[in-house]
Amino acid sequence: MRDGDTHDMKVLVGIGGADDSLVALEESVRRAVDTGDSLTVGVVANPESNRDPSALVDAATAALADAGLPTDVRELSGDPGSALVEVAESEDFDQIVLGGGKRSPMGKIKLGHIAEFVLLNSRTSVKLVRDDAG
Repeated sequence: MRDGDTHDMKVLVGIGGADDSLVALEESVRRAVDTGDSLTVGVVANPESNRDPSALVDAATAALADAGLPTDVRELSGDPGSALVEVAESEDFDQIVLGGGKRSPMGKIKLGHIAEFVLLNSRTSVKLVRDDAG
């Protein structure tokens, strides 16, 4: 949050069909309900997931509507990581929220290609939400 600002954060949630991205969406929706954050969902094609992007758009729209939030859901084209970074920076988002991968049996975090790209290339703050249940 910017110093001196009393308005809530403008958050871009990137989902690509991996289980951890759906956990990130759920957590972001809960937080937006609690804090009044402005939430936009960017659906990207994830080659590591077999979920259909249009089904993800429908699921995200339903999740926002069920929570009583504005349903700003977009299907982003092109390279997933680049698309998320471009939208976040061109539209002045305060934060990008992504699924943060899983822990390996050795306890190390394994990031997907999209999360790794966004972390390395975004000037916007990035929050990773891990799915430790699985």
